[in-house]
Amino acid sequence: MAYELKMPQLGLTMEEGTVSKWVKKEGDAVKTGDVVVEITTDKLTNEVTSEVDGTMLKIVAQEGDDVPVKGTLAWIGKPGEAVPGTGGAAAPAVPFAPAAPAVPAKPVGDKKIIVVGGGPGGYVAAIRAAQLGAKVTVVEREHLGGTCLNIGCIPTKCLLHSAELISDIKEQGAEIGVKVKGVEVDFPQVIKHKNDISKQLTSGIAGLFKMNKVAKVDGEAKFVAPGKLSVKKSDGSTEEMTADAIIVATGSINAVPPIPGLKENPNCIDSTGALSLEKLPKSMVVIGAGVIGLELACAYAAFGTKITVVEALDHMLPMLDGDLTKIGVAHMKKMGMEFNLECPVQRVDASPVGAKVVCKNKEGKEIAFEAEKVLVAVGRRANTAMLDLDAGKLDNDRGRIKVNDKMETSVPGVYAIGDCVMGYAQLAHTASAMGEVAAENIMGIEAHYDQKTNPTCVYIEPEAASVGLTEEQCKEQGLAYKVGKFPMAANGKALILNGGEGVVKIIAGKEYGEILGMHIIGPRATDLIAEGALAIGEEMTLDELIATIHSHPTVTEAMREAALQAEKRAIHTSNK
Repeated sequence: MAYELKMPQLGLTMEEGTVSKWVKKEGDAVKTGDVVVEITTDKLTNEVTSEVDGTMLKIVAQEGDDVPVKGTLAWIGKPGEAVPGTGGAAAPAVPFAPAAPAVPAKPVGDKKIIVVGGGPGGYVAAIRAAQLGAKVTVVEREHLGGTCLNIGCIPTKCLLHSAELISDIKEQGAEIGVKVKGVEVDFPQVIKHKNDISKQLTSGIAGLFKMNKVAKVDGEAKFVAPGKLSVKKSDGSTEEMTADAIIVATGSINAVPPIPGLKENPNCIDSTGALSLEKLPKSMVVIGAGVIGLELACAYAAFGTKITVVEALDHMLPMLDGDLTKIGVAHMKKMGMEFNLECPVQRVDASPVGAKVVCKNKEGKEIAFEAEKVLVAVGRRANTAMLDLDAGKLDNDRGRIKVNDKMETSVPGVYAIGDCVMGYAQLAHTASAMGEVAAENIMGIEAHYDQKTNPTCVYIEPEAASVGLTEEQCKEQGLAYKVGKFPMAANGKALILNGGEGVVKIIAGKEYGEILGMHIIGPRATDLIAEGALAIGEEMTLDELIATIHSHPTVTEAMREAALQAEKRAIHTSNK
């Protein structure tokens, strides 16, 4: 008897899934364990495997179909075997009636909204607006997920995870009793893993759009008048589009400095190129000591690439508290990375190795660094050149759109969010928060973007995170403050994870102890920083952090200990 392949329940609350891709076609041979179909549910894409050997007799649910849990997807059996049902036809899927909501939805409005850009700002804005009753269309010229999911945050962290695992095995393995011989980097597999993760997340956004009834247009938009867009679609046609509101969410692109010889040398790459190399380079010069450059430098250094960093300024990672930067730079030097500050690049020359980066050091002398690849990471700029902001009458500063804290631009009904706006951090979670603010204001819910709880996360080794004011900023503003510090070396879980490298630093108001800033470098720093953001947002004090019991053994204990130290009450470190 033929085997009925059913829609699995992939989560406790799952009621249906969408058939995104059939891996096996009708007539194909199928073995137990073979992936036969990909299913999208919420934000994830899942692979469904066969539990029997046989032939794909009949595909019931087509790509794009929504199928309820336990509904029929296909039939697998022996060649020529009849499929259950009348005349051998496939059995119908189990009928599905969606459960009625517990509370009847109240119509908030029927506004029409166009979102230009499907990145972490645009797609979040679209979904939030749709939740509130809007009819939403997203115009995206390339791929959903934007820079973050395709060529930014997620791919970079995939490389860094591979690099961290290699470093742990090499540097800590023998010490903790794990001896491994012949550890090597399979670089093509590193890149494949990165691509697989990106694909899973970006395909999930399409599922979210379908679930929230958000329409998508493949094309590139530009303003032809205030509040009016012209969209050149992927099929070559052009359509003018208007709406009750427009949200511009076009993000940013890598800045290309005017360095002679840079564009002419194919071995000079940007972060996008660094995430798609086919071969691991033996050497790399990194131009720029900011977040993007140093994150990728850490990954490649762990893979075994010789890294040389050149920076025009006299400091690195200016967004971090100085104490964190010192620890991070010390670790990167231990990894073998070489740093050259106050060393602006003059030109890039050809080299048999790959490229020669010619700089001028602080003594005014020319020095040169040769490498197989040169990573140019000098920042990002607003991706608005194609929008024709002048035609749209949008007030901007060299392409960076000016907005208020409601994400409103100078043109009524037009909003802008994320990296393309002026004066805010260029971070994915910044764009997402702004997207929700814009959507809610459009739909009649007053909302304001407040950056005081916006964390900065830097995935160097060890990773660092910061939220609120740094000590340097407190001094600049003339604020009376006190500081609490706790070394990771005194935290049991941190000792286990990375040997106790790092520190937690809390800055609080001197009189009342309100949390002004929290800064962490060490294991799990980018996860732990949420406690600091919450503390600042809720105007919590040192006493309230101390009164909150933190579980043991965890790295989170270091947060409470830093608060204790600020009040000269530390148990596990000095109070001096």
